[in-house]
Amino acid sequence: MIVRHTANPILTAKQVPYRPALVFNAGVCKFNGKYVMVFRNDYGDTQLQTLHPSYTTNLGIAYSDDGIAWEVGPKPIFEMHDGEILRAYDPRLTVIDGRCYMCFAVDTKHGIRGGVAVTDDFEHFEILSLSTPDLRNMVLFPEKINDMYVRLERPFTVYSRDGKDRFDTWLSESPDLKYWGNSALLLAVEQVPFANDKIGPGAPPIKTDKGWLTTFHAVDIDASRGKNGWEEKWTKRYTAGIMLLELDNPKKIVGMSNRPLLAPEFSYEIEGGFRNNVIFPGGMILEDSGEVKIYYGAADTVECLATADVDDLIQLCMEDGGFS
Repeated sequence: MIVRHTANPILTAKQVPYRPALVFNAGVCKFNGKYVMVFRNDYGDTQLQTLHPSYTTNLGIAYSDDGIAWEVGPKPIFEMHDGEILRAYDPRLTVIDGRCYMCFAVDTKHGIRGGVAVTDDFEHFEILSLSTPDLRNMVLFPEKINDMYVRLERPFTVYSRDGKDRFDTWLSESPDLKYWGNSALLLAVEQVPFANDKIGPGAPPIKTDKGWLTTFHAVDIDASRGKNGWEEKWTKRYTAGIMLLELDNPKKIVGMSNRPLLAPEFSYEIEGGFRNNVIFPGGMILEDSGEVKIYYGAADTVECLATADVDDLIQLCMEDGGFS
C-alpha cells in the first residue's frame, strides 16, 4: 500500500552547503508552483557521534520541481536564539489562502514552546504566536473550519499522566492564529495499539472527500533495544500512524489504522543514525493523480519519501478497525 521511494534518502547533510551533521524532520508543501521543503539542521561531529555542545540548530530550505530531487538554498533561513530561547526546530508547513504558515518547536530555558509564523518568500517570517510551556508538534489545517483556524498539538502532560511520557494528541481553535483555545483531547496513547509511550501530530492534514487524512507519530519503548545510535542508550521506536477526521468536526475520528503506516525497516531508518528506529512524518502532499507523497525524517539523520494512493489510505483508516 505504501512504497518507499528508490531515491531514499532524498535529502542528507552532504547536500547542504553550510555543513550540518544531521538533516531531518522537514515540513513540505507546494507553494507558488514549486515543492518547498524546510528542514531541520543539527550540528555536531559525525565521526565522534556527538552533537554541538550548544545544541546548535537552524532551518534550511530546498526547492524541487517534482518533489523528489531537491536544490538546497545557500544558507539557513530561520533560527531563534537569545538569552531565553535556545533553538527553533521541527518545522511544519501549511498553505492557507495563498500564504505559507510554519509551525515549529522552540526550546527555552523555561520549557518547550510551540510557535506559528507566516511567510510569503521564505526570507522574512512574522511570528504570530508562541505557546506557553510545554507544547510542541503543532500542525495547522489548510483552511478554516466553522470560521476558525484549527491545529493539532501535543502537550507535555507529565503530572496529570502519572509522571510518565503519556503524551497525547489534542486539537485547538483560533479566530486569528494568535489566540488559541477551545482545546479538546483528540487521540490518547492508550487508543493506539502500537504505542506505549506517547503520540503526537505528524504532517499537516490533507482534505479528501471522506475526511481530513492525517498522519501521527507513535512511540513505543522496549528496554532491550540497547544503544541504537549516538546516545548511550536509545530504547524508543518511532512509527507513523494514519487516521481520518470528520470534515466539519475534526474533533471526531472517523477511522484509524490499528497498524503502523510506516515502521523502521530499511537501513537508513535502523542503522548508522543519531537515533535509530525512528520514522517521523512531517509533510504530506496530495497530488491531482491521487498519489500521496509522505515526507519523513529517518533515524533523526536524513529526510525520506514514501508514496501511496489516497483511496488506499482512506480504506486503511476505515476498514482496519483500529479506533474505538
